[in-house]
Amino acid sequence: MQPHAPRVVGRDREIDQLDHLLASARAGRGGAVFLVGEPGIGKSRLAAVGLTKALDAGMATLRGRVGAIGTMVAFRPFTEALLSLIRRNEMPEPAALGPYRQVLGRLVPDWDDGQVPETATSAVVLGEAMLRVLTLIGEKRGCLLVLEDLQGADPETLAVIEYLLDNLEDQPVVLVATLRSERCAAGDLARLAAQRNTAVVLDLAPLNRDEVRDLAAGCLEVEPAAVPAQLCERLWSDSVGVPFIVEELLQEASRSGQLLSSEDGTVQVVDDLRTAVPAAVVRSISSRTDQLGPQSRELLVLAAVIGHRFPLSAVRLASGTDERLLLATLRAGLAAQLIGPDEPVPDWYAFRHPLTADALLAGLNPTERADQARRCADAIEELHPGLPGEWCPMVAELADTGGDRARAARLFALAGRRSFDEGSMGSAVKLLERANKLLANDPDVSQRADVLGSLLLALGETGQFDDTPAHAQAIDDMGNQNLDSRRVAALHVQLAGVEHMAGRWSAAVSQVAIARSLLGPAADDADLAPVDAIAAHLELARPSPGRLKTAADLATRAAEAAERSDLPAVACDAWQLLGILSRERDLDESIEYFHRARQVAEANNMAFQRVCSHVFQAGTSCLADGSVIELERARQQALRIGAIPLAYEVDGILGQQAILRAEYDKAAVMIDECLEVTRRLKLGRGAPYVLVSKAVLAAHQGRRTVMEETLRELANWGERASYELPLSYGLARTFCALLEENHELAETEQAQALSYDAQNPTTFHMAGKNGMSLLLGVLAGRNGREHLEALTATAASGMRWNRQFVQWAEAVLLGREGRGAEAQAMVALAMETSSLYPMAQHLGLRLVAEPAAADGWGDPVAWLRQSEDYFHTADVQPVASACRSMLRQLGATVSQRRTGSDQVPPHLRQLGITTREYEVCLLLVDRIGNKSIASRLHISPRTVEKHVASLMTKTRQPDREALSSFARTVLQD
Repeated sequence: MQPHAPRVVGRDREIDQLDHLLASARAGRGGAVFLVGEPGIGKSRLAAVGLTKALDAGMATLRGRVGAIGTMVAFRPFTEALLSLIRRNEMPEPAALGPYRQVLGRLVPDWDDGQVPETATSAVVLGEAMLRVLTLIGEKRGCLLVLEDLQGADPETLAVIEYLLDNLEDQPVVLVATLRSERCAAGDLARLAAQRNTAVVLDLAPLNRDEVRDLAAGCLEVEPAAVPAQLCERLWSDSVGVPFIVEELLQEASRSGQLLSSEDGTVQVVDDLRTAVPAAVVRSISSRTDQLGPQSRELLVLAAVIGHRFPLSAVRLASGTDERLLLATLRAGLAAQLIGPDEPVPDWYAFRHPLTADALLAGLNPTERADQARRCADAIEELHPGLPGEWCPMVAELADTGGDRARAARLFALAGRRSFDEGSMGSAVKLLERANKLLANDPDVSQRADVLGSLLLALGETGQFDDTPAHAQAIDDMGNQNLDSRRVAALHVQLAGVEHMAGRWSAAVSQVAIARSLLGPAADDADLAPVDAIAAHLELARPSPGRLKTAADLATRAAEAAERSDLPAVACDAWQLLGILSRERDLDESIEYFHRARQVAEANNMAFQRVCSHVFQAGTSCLADGSVIELERARQQALRIGAIPLAYEVDGILGQQAILRAEYDKAAVMIDECLEVTRRLKLGRGAPYVLVSKAVLAAHQGRRTVMEETLRELANWGERASYELPLSYGLARTFCALLEENHELAETEQAQALSYDAQNPTTFHMAGKNGMSLLLGVLAGRNGREHLEALTATAASGMRWNRQFVQWAEAVLLGREGRGAEAQAMVALAMETSSLYPMAQHLGLRLVAEPAAADGWGDPVAWLRQSEDYFHTADVQPVASACRSMLRQLGATVSQRRTGSDQVPPHLRQLGITTREYEVCLLLVDRIGNKSIASRLHISPRTVEKHVASLMTKTRQPDREALSSFARTVLQD
């Protein structure tokens, strides 16, 4: 008799679905299927069929499974899957993965250099890394990834799976996942994926009577008609169509001698079948383990206490047995098909089916099970001092089962803090919440405070803000139980941080006030530094006349106190905030603050904070001189440490700089990529900034419809988009109105930008307050020299983008004061400053030309010609048309913009040379006479003579011969 039927029975529809998915993957179109059903229904067997079919078709295959404590160990199935690639030497070359190699180093031991990770790894970033691996190994042949037992998966594993589901369509990858039909997060994910058409959910139904007969016939190696009706009926009634139970009942009946096979291929039932469901499975397992002997059975029961998978070394130590008995039990268990090796770790084994472990545990009473769990916990802790990796949550589970709530809480908290440091925030919250719950009535309030503090940090990072009232009550309760007031104050500070991240400013301020009251006037630096740091951030969120100075004072005090108390994380945060606050006042001072933060980070091996400080410093340098070189270096550093989200934030800044430089095609590519990644990786902090950059891109090209659509999308972010409002009005709407020649609207939009900036100051300083607003006010006659002097007292007005507008404004004021030569020199200076920003430069020329003409200084005709040519080429017709209109008012010749006009080189068009004059100029190369030129152009010789005279004037050539030489030079250019 075979332990399994040679073929899968009753799953033709499901197998057809697998065939279709595999074929599509080989053609480059990925997909996913969830196999859902009760234990024993055949999910793993069906997944194995998929693996066989994929291997037969030459596809790459990977398999991973969630462990017995899957909710506590992040990414385990992906680790197992990747290790199988390494064993088969199929892992792609690390270089092919680029920056994602660092991300995968967390899962692939061969790529782990043994150092502590320098930055947390986001589950969705890991999803992108897994997608890269699967795509690389499946290129030109397809790839199948099988993930089993997802009902116990951790949140990070599910986040990676969700990411894969959303991005498989255009990849040569099939995902097959199995999970039980019980209420779990994986089940919710599967149903949601089905609704979104990113996966198919196949609910595996029990077999019907005929299918049970076919399954039994396969196991008994006979034709279906040869299976006795009595046996079929009993199998059907006792198994309710669950294949695993059918096979187990057949195995037990065969071993007990109740089934006999004759030479003619028939099967006979001896006596009566003694089975029952579900007790039949328990008796079957018990009967098979009894045959191993009482000591071996005890070993297997002890293993079952650990879980469906277990380390052999822990079982040996917990049982106190000798190696001979252990190996004998292992061999017998393998022979009896109770257990099997659990890859990829040699010491680990697993029960063949979860029901096997459940059946073994059914014979234990609670006291016995608790005693066994404590023995296992002690053994594992002795074998693995410090409980690294998954050992910590495993022992925590065993301690909880053993009734040692304090030990379980301590270990759950330790595992949660480790998950937090590794970036597995979802698991950290679950583990810390478990610890917090176990300690709810514990008299050791100090331990409860430690756990709650860690939990608050994790909740803040994951955006889980709904339970803050309950946590506030817990803090009050601990205070009433004589917890040290300093510890209570620290908890209120951490709760303030959560409220601040949630956007509940008043609640955060209240928490800070409570903390200060508890600390009193005698508080030391270590207590006050975190309070002042969060208070500094809160000052920026509430409108008040002196908020910036107050925030700076608080941040300074926090930074100095943090350094005296050896709190490097608080010090870095405070120095960075000071650098941001000082940008408007003193750029050199701002850079020095960021440099100081970098020094603190480097001295304390805080790589992520070091790179963040470098990014802030590079951003300040870019604001100062317009150079993006240091920003690009900072981006490379972020990639080197695997800080991919930070790298994309820098890309967003670089994209906006490309807009200002009028590199619109480059900016569009960068912004679209950033927007896609921020959405895919769910980078909520970066998405609003990228969206406002997209609106700025449209505005600087005069595309109002696109700008408005993007700003409506930005508004959907609610309060999280409020910080971008000054930019959306000052850098987007204002410029769009100027390019529409609607100066009245531009002033209105700029005024709104200033209003929003006053309510919630932007730290990018390019929304107009420090440059464009002054120029518009000077042009309108509202602003005078006193406004100029007041603005130039600030460092922000010296930032290169702002400086050009300040210089245009000063040029206009100098012209009005009758200081034409100085005004002309200031225009030259503005032209040099604005050389990085072509659109802004030519807009400045257009805006300044009008008052220059009115006040009689400069060369407004040349400026208007240059501006008209630029905006005509850029297809911003309102400005180009306005320039032509002003040229006519000034009595200047205006080039006709007809078909072929763009043949005139820009430098000639700026001289006022028309299309017809350019045609005449080209014919002068041959030194032919007026009649010949007239004949070729179908105009009169008199008209040619006028064009030649005009060309000599505009090009400043002394005679026709010199003009012909000039024409030859033009043709060569």
